[in-house]
Amino acid sequence: MQAWQVHENGEPSEVMRLAEVEPPTPGDGQVLLKVRAANINFPDALLCRGQYQIRPPLPFTPGVEICGETEDGRRVIANPALPYGGFAEYAVADAAAVLPAPEALDDAEAAALHIGYQTGWFGLHRRAALQAGETLLVHAAAGGVGSAAVQLGKAAGATVIGVVGGAGKAAVARELGCDVVIDRRTEDVIAAVKEATGGRGADVIYDPVGGEAYAQSAKTVAFEGRIVVVGFASGSIPSPALNHALVKNYSILGLHWGLYNTKNPKLIQHCHEQLTELAAQGAIKPLVSERVPLGGAADAVQRVADGVTTGRIAVVPENGAAA
Repeated sequence: MQAWQVHENGEPSEVMRLAEVEPPTPGDGQVLLKVRAANINFPDALLCRGQYQIRPPLPFTPGVEICGETEDGRRVIANPALPYGGFAEYAVADAAAVLPAPEALDDAEAAALHIGYQTGWFGLHRRAALQAGETLLVHAAAGGVGSAAVQLGKAAGATVIGVVGGAGKAAVARELGCDVVIDRRTEDVIAAVKEATGGRGADVIYDPVGGEAYAQSAKTVAFEGRIVVVGFASGSIPSPALNHALVKNYSILGLHWGLYNTKNPKLIQHCHEQLTELAAQGAIKPLVSERVPLGGAADAVQRVADGVTTGRIAVVPENGAAA
């Protein structure tokens, strides 16, 4: 089969190599899946760079989120078990963690449903307890993680403010349903949020960016607001001033979605059922901006790493469905 492999750490476009290799052999409790579509996530770039919290042995195949097909023909979504990731014709996954692909979504959309939407659901509902009528601010609202939070926020009945970088991403954020869109490149984010909320600030802030975005969050969070820290796509990890959280009476909530797989896996299943229902209702639908063949994976991962994409990019091997 064909598979992308990383033999040394570095930038994705430089270290990912397409090779002809033997299909992986599943271990105990694992299944072999034919990859129908693989969604590209920012962690794929971090894996290539050797900067992710998980460091699989070299060489490995990146690709942490797929829609696949079981040997008996079932369409499923899964997080492949590294080092046999999803940027290949076949991948391996833990059988217990495989979930049915929602019928309402095609292969590329289903591949993009899992990590970003589960993270959004846990962040907004489990951690921040977002309520209908509250204001939700989403940083990087046109990106893969942000776009999921926007849709989930709207589905929950929140007013959603999206922060983006550039006019193109602003247009995407509006299409996603943001009630207010702020272009950080041309607008003062803090002033714009205060204006949009009548000076009150946002009740929940969803931050996958860190750095300057977190500094803006701390200045725009409402009384009894909640800042959900999801990641650090900016590359800068902030050091919150806890005296500021005390004086302004807000909460800083960390979210590592992967921990639920070991700490409380039943919640993963419950969340998937909720997401499947929302997809069936048309309330959520992953924004797949591009579908690229397997040969285009390295370039696509690099573009995600560089922050120049919107929504999700799906890699669709030739043996997968033409989603």
